[in-house]
Amino acid sequence: MAEALWYNLDYTAVVVLFCIGLYAVIIKNNLIKKLLGLNIMETAVFAFIVTSGMVTGGSPPVVGPGAEAPMASPLPHALVLTGIVVALATTALALALIIRIHRRHGTIEADELRELE
Repeated sequence: MAEALWYNLDYTAVVVLFCIGLYAVIIKNNLIKKLLGLNIMETAVFAFIVTSGMVTGGSPPVVGPGAEAPMASPLPHALVLTGIVVALATTALALALIIRIHRRHGTIEADELRELE
């Protein structure tokens, strides 16, 4: 019973983190805050992927003498590492665009930018 509680706690934390990021993306008007919310959502997805690769009682995925089954899968960790690189590039591009928007229009508030159109 205690193991099931800890197992579900990971998923609960991921859902809460994702909802916090979603709240920031939907409700906030500042583009920087929206970008931070997007990064929080990405982090929640990465945590979910790593958690899904977790094996209770699993050993590290090193094959050799003394290797025990079951082994944890290294694939989710590799996917998350790739995702982190993509998220970093996306964040850098978004920040560069926000800087360009601020230089051109003098604001990064979404409501004010909609009024300029």
